[in-house]
Amino acid sequence: MGKDSAALIRLFGEPRLNVQEIYGRKLQFSGNACVLDAYLYPDGKDGGEIVTHVDARRSDGAEVDRASCVNALQKR
Repeated sequence: MGKDSAALIRLFGEPRLNVQEIYGRKLQFSGNACVLDAYLYPDGKDGGEIVTHVDARRSDGAEVDRASCVNALQKR
């Protein structure tokens, strides 16, 4: 939370999806353990976008712990 897209890419590599929305952006990162969706919106300071919400799930759609997913994606 609070990171910009460059920080996410440094942590997880290139996103599987990069979807520009009207008011923000969604980056999706995936690995064997899980899929992580990070939602970025303007921070109100310099116009940059930061993560304000994160969803994590297995590829079959079942929920997983967000912290465990982040750790798994960092190790790939």
